[in-house]
Amino acid sequence: MEVLSSRILLRPSDFAAAMAWYRDVLGLRIYREYGVGGQVTGVVFFLGGGFLELVSGGSPVAAAGGAALWLQVPEVDVEHARLAAAGVEVLSPPVDEPWGLRECWVADPDGVRIALIEVPDAHPLRRRLD
Repeated sequence: MEVLSSRILLRPSDFAAAMAWYRDVLGLRIYREYGVGGQVTGVVFFLGGGFLELVSGGSPVAAAGGAALWLQVPEVDVEHARLAAAGVEVLSPPVDEPWGLRECWVADPDGVRIALIEVPDAHPLRRRLD
């Protein structure tokens, strides 16, 4: 299989609130919006090498318990401070994990878990010299 592009689709319980949260609070940039009759019913955000798509017509249940987003950021502590100040639910503050990554976990308004990851310069995900 040749994968040309990929995206994660979420059907939030409140589309407008989720769109504002991902755009204004988390700070993702919009790739495209679509809809019918001038009303936005979907929005696609850039997500590094992929995309995050929010679709209107909310789900009555929260996202699957195992669903999570993994977002690599340049400075986890800066993002943690910014999001905490904005009132975002912090599940776990920044910590250096035994596997060498600095991680922080937050949740979106529907409880979708989002990992903010800082990869140190010497970590094997960045550089492997063996």
